[in-house]
Parts: sequence; structure tokens; C-alpha cells
Amino acid sequence: MFRRVPGSRAALALALGAALTVPLAPTARAAATDRYTVTALKFTVQAGGRSCAVDADLYRPAGVDGSHPAPAVLVTNGFGGSKSDAETGAVGKVLAQRGYVALLYSGLGFGGSGCLISLDDPDIDGRAASRLIDFLGGRTTADDGTRADFVTLDSAGDPRVGMIGGSYGGAIQLATASVDHRVDALVPMLTWHDLAYSLDPNNATGTVPGAFKWQWTNGFYLSGESQPLTVPNLDPSRINSLTCLHFATRACAMVHRLDSGSYPAAETAESLAYAHSVSPVSYLDRVKAPTLLVQGQADSLFNLNEATATYETLKAQGTTTKMIWQSWGHSGGKTDPAAGELDIARGNLETSYVGRRILAWFDRYLRGHEGVDTGPAFAYYRDWITDPDSTYATADRLPALTETLYLSGDGKLVDNRKKVALGSRTYRNWPVSTSHSENSVTGILGVPDPAPYDTRGTYAAWTSEPLTRTTDVVGAPRATLEVVSPVAERTQDSGDAADKLVLFVKLYDIAPDGTSTLVHRLVAPVRVPDVTRSFTVTLPGIVHRYPKGHRLRFVIAASDDAYFGNRGIKPVTVVSAPGDTGVLELPVSGG
Repeated sequence: MFRRVPGSRAALALALGAALTVPLAPTARAAATDRYTVTALKFTVQAGGRSCAVDADLYRPAGVDGSHPAPAVLVTNGFGGSKSDAETGAVGKVLAQRGYVALLYSGLGFGGSGCLISLDDPDIDGRAASRLIDFLGGRTTADDGTRADFVTLDSAGDPRVGMIGGSYGGAIQLATASVDHRVDALVPMLTWHDLAYSLDPNNATGTVPGAFKWQWTNGFYLSGESQPLTVPNLDPSRINSLTCLHFATRACAMVHRLDSGSYPAAETAESLAYAHSVSPVSYLDRVKAPTLLVQGQADSLFNLNEATATYETLKAQGTTTKMIWQSWGHSGGKTDPAAGELDIARGNLETSYVGRRILAWFDRYLRGHEGVDTGPAFAYYRDWITDPDSTYATADRLPALTETLYLSGDGKLVDNRKKVALGSRTYRNWPVSTSHSENSVTGILGVPDPAPYDTRGTYAAWTSEPLTRTTDVVGAPRATLEVVSPVAERTQDSGDAADKLVLFVKLYDIAPDGTSTLVHRLVAPVRVPDVTRSFTVTLPGIVHRYPKGHRLRFVIAASDDAYFGNRGIKPVTVVSAPGDTGVLELPVSGG
């Protein structure tokens, strides 16, 4: 039997689900302007063993015809949205104004499109998108007979086509490119590398399940399950069963398993294998299209590590790729972007750094303008720079782990192993969560989120001396740790991963006045594979300036209210000695 989500958690998940299903203000639908026309179309596709209609809008620039063709861009929505979202429509408008044919469509299971929500499965969602590429290549027509005989072709049936979109509309690009090599350019934004990590993250090495990200997961799950009600649609292809209304069956089974709080090996492995299968991690080797990755720093759903993993995989296999870390993400900044940052709803591609990079990417790989500068391999937003024209730093690679600190037994974070004092730090968890990083619903609703906190006795902390110089951390810090937990040692081999020790690692910035900042409220959940052995933790990537005079505080907490935690009480001790202690490594940039 599945464990019931506690009442407070259930209420919060329902609120998040409701927030996620509130439609964004639709863009004005004009049949024609002096610069482009918009035509509503339907496409019947076969997807996941079902026949369903895809709802789309075709943006055709003025002057584009069979004698004067133009390259095309396929655009789709984020989770819970549709082709009519303000953001999706704004992108279509900007692209059409720049002379691109844009085909905007509602993803399967959303808006006016049929079929189940199948989490951007390449064999379902990817194949459906491929049918739209058939249309753009002149192979097929829309249901009403409309033919796109005005798109630039590389060969018969092969249109010059790119894709752009964020979050759910980001992963679909990689899924499509993995099954259809006609795609010429991708711009995935704020999306995942591995849903198993996104929803059930374990930031330690190994194959042990992680700590369930219950707020985000249940919010999106309820948003999806309520689609037939919040976006009324009697299309039978959108209905699955009474216990799994609107998702693919395996997606529901995965969420039910994670929500149960019980993780027996075989059943959990099957659920996480499904998450892997609908994630770029499982098919990136088939993606050959030039890819510009854009990821948000303020994002606890799909953090910077996800884009980094995709970037490094594509680069290693020889796929052309570059990466940008912008300021905003799923956790904040989107509704009120910083000056000079991309504001998708306003369509400011021409006037923002990220927007100009996107347009240059398409000009290079869709228009074939080889002289276009597509920018550096890596760029990242710096919130400590006030000039909007200078906020991005660039590099040809990510900074390496260049600075090492050690966990001392007296609670200090020291820069030399010889300074480590013999000693230990002990904490124990409570039956309820005692630490807070973020509430995932607040960013969606635009309401204040309580400041992060840890309850005395339920965490261990190590704090550095005031910094003698300004330190810019750019990338994912890494910690190597050893813990002692006799209770966890006795239970960890039960066959249920829920009996293993769970802890949460994080890094604070402590100002001279004692004010603490948890950078973008990010934490690294860990389900320790084996408490009798050391383990390595990769923290979420950050871009943060620690000013001179500030201190770094490294924390291991027993819980976090955005995640499922420990089963039972498991006291933990961290022992330090000069020759054997925890190590924190930081990727420090020159600025």
C-alpha cells in the first residue's frame, strides 16, 4: 500500500498543482499582420499507440512563398501550457518578424492537443514532433490540406528546421533530434538531463535512489492529472484510466512509487529506469544537431548540474554545443527578470544577451550564415555586476575545482589539513522536517518564501574565517565525507533504500553582521550508499561572489521540508582528524 502524503504536504501539492494549471495570458490571435500571417492547424498523428490531434499555429512571414522560402522553427510549451501561452506566442512573433517560418504547437496532452502526457518520451512525443517536421518538409499536409511549400529544404522532404522551448519544451527538442536527424539546431532551455535525478536526486555517487522532491513532483503530477478539468477537452485519446487519468501508465507508477516512501530494490529500479528512458541521459548519443543550452541559476527543479551533464556529453561525442547560465529559472526571477536578461513573455530576444545568442544560433545553423559569431563556449550571469551590458562573463570551459577546505573537529572550515583539530560534530533528525530551503509553490504563486533555516541539534556546521579576498564560485562544489551512524549501519541493508541514511548538504554565505544566505536556496540531497565508507557529494552548481570579510559555512542537515527524509531516527556523527577528515572543493573563477 502506498504511503499517504501528509496533510500539509498534500495541501501544498494541491496548491502547486492549481498554480501550474492557471493559463498564462494568451497572445492576441491576428489572422494577419503586415509582417506575418497566423493560421490555426490540426495534425493527426500516431503516438504511443493512439491516434490524436496536435493543435498548432503556423506563423508565415510576409513575402515568404515557394519562390522565396525561409527556414522554420518548431516551438512548443512548458508543462501545463499550450501554444497560446504568452511566452510561446511571443517567441513565434519574434521569429516570424525576423523572417522565420514558426510552427507553434501544444505538446501532447496539453492545450488543444490529444494523447496522454508521456514526459517527452522520444518514441512518443519525439515521433509526434517528427510528423510536424514532415509537414514543414512538404511530405504531408495538415488535416485541412494546408501544405508548407515555402520552407527552405536541404533535400526533398528535409526542411531547414530548428527548435526552441523551455522546461518541458526543452527536453522535447533533444527527444525529437534523437529520432529525426533532419533537425538542424536546438535551443533547450531550463530542462532536465535525467528525470531520476530531477525528481529523486541523490547527489552522492552510486546507483542508490535519492531523496524524493515531493513538492515539485506532486505539483506537476496534479497539474497533469487535472488537465481534462482545467482545460476542458473530451478527446478520448487524452484519457487513460481511473487511477491514472492523463499520464502514461508508467509515469503514474513512477510517481506512486516515489510518493509511497518505500523503495524496494526491484520496484524502485523499474520506476527510475522509466525516468531514465524519457530523459536525454538515455539518448544523447543520437543527438547530432548543434545545441545551445540555456539553464537558470535560480532553479531547484532542474539545476545547473543537469545542463552541465548534457553539455559535457554532447561535447565529448563531437556534437556542436555551447552553454549559458542565465539568472532566472523555475525557482524565481522569471516574472521580473533583471535588467538585460531574457524576458520571454515580452519577446525581447533582440535586446537581451541570451536572446541575441539564440538569434545568432539560428542565423548560423538555419540561415547558414557562417560569419555569424555564436558566442563563447560558456557564459554565465553575475548578479554582482550592475551594468546590464556587462553582467555575463565568458570562458572556453567551466572552472576547475581549485580551492580546498577541510572540516575541522572544532567546527571550523580550514584551508590547510594541518589546521584540522581532532573532534566531532553530532546531530540527529526529528520525526518531522526541521530544515527549510525553499517552498516550491511560492515561486509559482509569487508569494514570499520563509528564509532558509536549520533547527539546532539537527545539523552540523563548519564555518571559515573571514575571507581575505573576494572569492567567486562558478560551478558545482564537491565534498568528500565520512559519517558514523550505527542505526543506519544496522538498517541500510534491509533491501528497502528508505532504510538508508538521508542527509542534506549545503553551502551558506555568512556576512559580517551574521546574515546568512543559502545561494538560490539550493541543497544537495544524499541517500548515503553505505555509511561504513566515504562518499562524494556534488552540490548544485552556483554562480556566487563571496565578498572579502564574508565567511563560508558548510552544513550537513538531517532533513529538508521540500524532500522526503529519513525513516526513523538516525543520529549522525562526523569525526575529524588531521589525517582523516571531510574535504570541500570549490570551483573558483577569476571573476
